[in-house]
Amino acid sequence: MYFNRDELAKYGMIATLAIAVVIPFLTDSMFILNLLVLMLIFIIFASSWNLLAYSGQGSLGHAAFFGIGAYASTLIAAQSGITPFVTIFIGAAVAAFIGILIGLTCVRLKEWFLAMVTFGFAIIVQTLTVSVLAPVTGGWDGLSSPRLLSPSIPGYQLIEYYAILVITIASIAAIWYIMKSRIGLAFLAIRENELEARAAGLDPVRYRLLAFAFSAYIAGVAGALEIHHIGYLTPELYGVDNSFWPITYVILGGLGTLAGPVVGTVVLTVIWEGLKATGLTFGRYVIVGVILILAIIFLPRGLVSLPEQVQEWLKRRRRKEPLPEPVGD
Repeated sequence: MYFNRDELAKYGMIATLAIAVVIPFLTDSMFILNLLVLMLIFIIFASSWNLLAYSGQGSLGHAAFFGIGAYASTLIAAQSGITPFVTIFIGAAVAAFIGILIGLTCVRLKEWFLAMVTFGFAIIVQTLTVSVLAPVTGGWDGLSSPRLLSPSIPGYQLIEYYAILVITIASIAAIWYIMKSRIGLAFLAIRENELEARAAGLDPVRYRLLAFAFSAYIAGVAGALEIHHIGYLTPELYGVDNSFWPITYVILGGLGTLAGPVVGTVVLTVIWEGLKATGLTFGRYVIVGVILILAIIFLPRGLVSLPEQVQEWLKRRRRKEPLPEPVGD
């Protein structure tokens, strides 16, 4: 039995969702539960970067929106007493607003020039956080962040996990809807051929701004979730690693696909934590680097294309198999 790409993606996402729902009941380890929560958060973050790339734009400083969402949500929750389940979406809206402002200045730039602008923006935001805004943000010392749920609630870790799982599913569903809508088709048209898109009546600047706003909003949700889960916020959130991890996850999983960020985040997180458990430190970076190089060479469409390629290989092998010799009487 052979499945096309859409069927493979659908069944794969259903299987992943089923595993995500069941797995907390298979272990009582708080370490694993915490790892699963962080994995879900970075699935949201990687998906936000992937949505921006889907529109033909690149970002090397997406940690800026990740951090802005976290800081805005934390400060609003701390000052107003509003539950973080509300402020994470307000903080994300602040990140989206900043994303639009950045987009207004640079969406006309080509991919790599735009990527360098976002990289510089992340550095600027971190610098402002630890200098000019230090009286509010706590500078390098950071500040405590209200937890999603109070530790005094029985089983709060499990409740928090399922709450974040629901937000993750909602984020992926929203991205799927955007990709399949007229807006998503416009993103795709502009990415493939901007001149033809203009000739068809599409305004690339308008749609790129939309992509920036959507992507920054979802990244802000991810950043706010992580900080309210951890309970403490520092400017390290703007670090270069937080800008490059989502890129790595998406490229490994499958750029421009809905399932790519999910697959890439899960696989690379499992590999990274597995290598960490063996005691490797710098060796982990070498091994992960080799895996990425091999994936780019042999699976340029990412791990999501692996089942399809296996099916194609099996088809070719069957066509090459000689017919059985007739048995004589």
